Amino acid sequence: MKVLKFGGTSVGSPEGLKQVIGILKDYQQKGEQVAVVNSALSGVTNQLVAVGKMACSNDPAYEEVLESIKQRHFEMVETIMTDETRTRVYNNIKVFLKELSDLLQGVNLIKELSKRTEDLILSFGERMASYLLSEYASQEGVAAEFADARRLIVTDGNFGNARVLFEATNRNIGEHFSKANHLQIITGFIASTEDGVTSTLGRGGSDYTAAIVGAALDADQIEIWTDVDGVMTTDPRRVKKTYSLKSLSYAEAMEMSHFGAKVIYPPTLAPAMAKSIPLSIRNTFNPDFEGTLISNASSDWDYDVKGISSIQEVALVNFQGSGIMGVPNVPNRLFNALSEAEINVIFITQASSERSISFAIAPDDGPRTKEVLEQEFNLEMINHKIDAVEIRYDLAVVATIGENMKHQPGVAAKLFGALGRNGINVVAIAQGTSELNISVVVERKDFSKTLNALHDIYFLSTETRLNLFIAGVGLIGSTLLNQIKAQYDNLLKQHLKINIVGIANSKQFLFDLDGIDLDNWKAELLERGRKGNIDDFVTEMVELNLSNSVFVDNTSSQAVVENYQRVLNNSISITTPNKLASSGDFLKLQEIKNTAYRRGVKFFYETSVGAGLPVITTLNDLLNSGDRIQKIEGVLSGTLSYIFNSFKAGTSFSEIVKEAQAAGFTEPDPRDDLNGMDVRRKILILSREAGYQMDISDVQIDGILPESCMQAPDVPAFFEELAKHDHHFEGLLKEAEAEGKVLRFIASMEGGKALVALKAVGPEHPFFSLSGSDNIISFTTPRYLERPLVVKGPGAGAEVTAAGVFAEVIRIFNYLS
Repeated sequence: MKVLKFGGTSVGSPEGLKQVIGILKDYQQKGEQVAVVNSALSGVTNQLVAVGKMACSNDPAYEEVLESIKQRHFEMVETIMTDETRTRVYNNIKVFLKELSDLLQGVNLIKELSKRTEDLILSFGERMASYLLSEYASQEGVAAEFADARRLIVTDGNFGNARVLFEATNRNIGEHFSKANHLQIITGFIASTEDGVTSTLGRGGSDYTAAIVGAALDADQIEIWTDVDGVMTTDPRRVKKTYSLKSLSYAEAMEMSHFGAKVIYPPTLAPAMAKSIPLSIRNTFNPDFEGTLISNASSDWDYDVKGISSIQEVALVNFQGSGIMGVPNVPNRLFNALSEAEINVIFITQASSERSISFAIAPDDGPRTKEVLEQEFNLEMINHKIDAVEIRYDLAVVATIGENMKHQPGVAAKLFGALGRNGINVVAIAQGTSELNISVVVERKDFSKTLNALHDIYFLSTETRLNLFIAGVGLIGSTLLNQIKAQYDNLLKQHLKINIVGIANSKQFLFDLDGIDLDNWKAELLERGRKGNIDDFVTEMVELNLSNSVFVDNTSSQAVVENYQRVLNNSISITTPNKLASSGDFLKLQEIKNTAYRRGVKFFYETSVGAGLPVITTLNDLLNSGDRIQKIEGVLSGTLSYIFNSFKAGTSFSEIVKEAQAAGFTEPDPRDDLNGMDVRRKILILSREAGYQMDISDVQIDGILPESCMQAPDVPAFFEELAKHDHHFEGLLKEAEAEGKVLRFIASMEGGKALVALKAVGPEHPFFSLSGSDNIISFTTPRYLERPLVVKGPGAGAEVTAAGVFAEVIRIFNYLS
């Protein structure tokens, strides 16, 4: 014998009913004996709750809701029943509805709605749905009988959430089934008292009914048929990459159901567990899928955690004071008072000092809890032995659950590490000695972020999602997007899914939580992008509050830099080639770095010097390993490297600069390169990394352009003026060549003094053989004294800069995961 329970979504539509009949026929063909427990049509119970309250409050609209309930059932009859049976079924449904209408009219007249009366009103949902299913099954060749559970299940008089009297209930069920000849379609959720008064088993009670019937009949299995593929690793509405669990132990299922797993109604498990009856969660609309089996033992599982369950809305009560310490009776009084007030406690934790007890409750119970405790401990509060009760709202509980957590080091470390790296504050913690559950209370705004962060860290068989927000989609930004697209599949093999959530240019931005199409991002930005500035972009990014987030600044904008503190304060890492922060005000830079450290996120700017070259990383590695920077020298501009490497005898300096501009090496106005300001910022960044507290004014520039060139009104005029001074540059070149040297535009720092200047260097110098547009940087240290450590390679260009940013994105992923 198997007991099958079908939920409201399973029987709430003609399509669902057809699926149910198909499942019943399949069991019939196999020769397996089954009984069915049935819920109300989906949504009807909520309508019945509402219609009762409306009738009680004299709201005439209750008749409209009642009419909606009638039409819902009439339409079902019209759709599923044949001409031969339709009239009879209509008439019987009308009898149910007439009784309901009369009952509501009485409530409306006397303006009173007791729990007892409400239970009777609610019973009509299951009664009508189960009757419909029994008639439809018989019509389709599955001989079935309607069974009203009020004649089977006996309860006490605690209306709304009645307690089952199992001795009488088991006797009734046994006697009923001993006489039954056909498939029994039993109403879920409802029962009756010993006096025959209708009661209910609490919301979700249809599952409980199935367990009660299954236990009374010593069933082989209880199957809960719903609209999902079993118990999921976590809430699929919040985490996209969840999957169903093949099995759970009773203990794991108990924990999951207590902390909000909607597919398991907590009381359901007790009767099944008492008789060791396996309980299966199946999908009516995917009947070939095995679903989740709950039994005495959990199957082999590769991960520490079996599932992550949660309750989205809780309030945390803090009960504290010196009068609690060492007083044995205080916890007893506290929880007795809550019990008598019928206030359910979800979560409990106590400080080892015994000075405070914290516990979570439903937010609606907050005011009543405060009132009850102030009454119970009034004298202690007057005498200042116990503080005023504090209740904090807007919180959520998230619980990691699994048998494999027992005696397993590192489980808690993963949990708190993942939360810390994503900037999620833990308000309270609880773990039982069974080690089956670690529960944390977090702010409700971080609820989804918490679930996603923990799911990523514990369930590594699916890819970890890294959420990227990119400001600046010009040359570097668009190149970065192309590189991500080209590497996307390879990264998926390494369990990394880069999700481009947001992109922005100077005028508009675009967000897509599912990921912006990398094949069509330009068109989408134009078509779907919203007008706004970087402040608007960052505001929306922060409000999304996604886990594993990275902000990429591909601009040279100060307005973007002004948002860095806000980005980091919201636990979003930053990578950028933008030099303005790392070469700006020293104290502001320290604030940015301190914020990143405090929030447990990364602020990377390797590409601000040398593009994709590992310049800053190398410098930091030297310092971290105990070395000391004595001198830094560098050709830090790819543009100026190209110009002076190409400037040889027989060429004019102005023509070389024109060629560099035509080749795209220079800015549109070459003076932005030739004035040395970019190089000045880069040597300042390296000097700061070396440990010197310097500002931009501490870096001297020996300018190479005559004043007339700098003052030229436009670029053509600049080139005219530059040509007039070709002889000056030719003289510098001849003087260098006469000494066997070459000209290099070098930035240097030694002893905290920095200089940017055009210098002549000989063959003994590491910069002598530089060619093309390469950058080169040398570090002189006690370890590298005679032969400085040299980093050399392409130091400019969209491809290498974007590649450097991309590498930092991967570094951040490795840190987060």
